[in-house]
Amino acid sequence: MFSLSDNLQYYLCTGSTDMRKGFDTLCGVVRSQMGRDPLSGEVFIFVNGSGNTIKLLHWENGGFVIYHKRLESGCFERPVFDLEQNAFQMRWSELVMMIQGLSMKNIVQRKRFSPSQASQAANNTVVKSVFY
Repeated sequence: MFSLSDNLQYYLCTGSTDMRKGFDTLCGVVRSQMGRDPLSGEVFIFVNGSGNTIKLLHWENGGFVIYHKRLESGCFERPVFDLEQNAFQMRWSELVMMIQGLSMKNIVQRKRFSPSQASQAANNTVVKSVFY
């Protein structure tokens, strides 16, 4: 089943990638340049030098899937990241914006509930019981 969603982790390869690369060579880039495991179920994002082609590599049950898109005009805007990094973790919403051609500059993420934040707050809260 082809499926990408917000419950997966996404990693952008910070360098430019030759789009002639296929499954095995992209797996090599994930291991050697990004320092990640291609079999982890994470999604790995590659963009070519001119920025008009993107590939996503994802391990699904039983095999790899490559999603490939080439723009006929324009280019994909990459997020701002530290140039020393080999892999930049992105959110699903950032990937969607990138593919849809929406600018990621001046993005303001509104506060949202997160179960992990709620459990952290619960662990930090001291509950006092009073018995009468």
